[in-house]
Amino acid sequence: MVCEGVGHKGMVLLRTIPLFKGVQDPQLEQIAQVATRRKVVRGTVIVRAGDDTDSMYILVNGSARVMNSDEEGREVILSILGPGSFFGEMGLIDGSPRSADVVAAEACELLVISKADFKRCLQENFEVGLNIMKCLVERLRDADRKIESLALMDVYGRVAKLLLEFSEIHEGQRVIRRKLTKQDIAKMIGASREMVSRVMKGLETSGYIQVDDGLIILDEG
Repeated sequence: MVCEGVGHKGMVLLRTIPLFKGVQDPQLEQIAQVATRRKVVRGTVIVRAGDDTDSMYILVNGSARVMNSDEEGREVILSILGPGSFFGEMGLIDGSPRSADVVAAEACELLVISKADFKRCLQENFEVGLNIMKCLVERLRDADRKIESLALMDVYGRVAKLLLEFSEIHEGQRVIRRKLTKQDIAKMIGASREMVSRVMKGLETSGYIQVDDGLIILDEG
């Protein structure tokens, strides 16, 4: 894990992160002075469930999986984070240990803010606190949607719903540009990889999706 300061140039970076939307330049400069930039390689466990919470992380680039596992080693992916996402803030708010593992799915660059600096940031920046509340509300709503889909949808429906949620409009097409393996999908929807493979093959054969050079293209017709 490589660590380095953010410095004044970090102001430009901070402006691109949704968490700091609406924060004025003097406050952004203060945050840039206390944040630390870290680079990690693929497979690095950035935080581990059960550890004390001493900082929060902001993903600048790359992607990471938020995961939990049982005593038998079975894993579930709670979410996949992309650039602009942040994690680790919940334990800083309520003082609880880390609730999940966060593992780098590819090489990542992160900003790290310590517990003391995070609390000071909340006290001095209403906008940051409001943005965090909005994110927590969205996570709660997302959890409700996942519970509903697990209870009411079959595997076919859960796969289709997940693909739609991960898609975005790019050059006039609805595509999934983020790397998403069948194993990832299986761990996110509570199904076997074999079942996900059959569903994906069925969707492709029926013309609902197309896999092209690493992209999954969804047919909106």
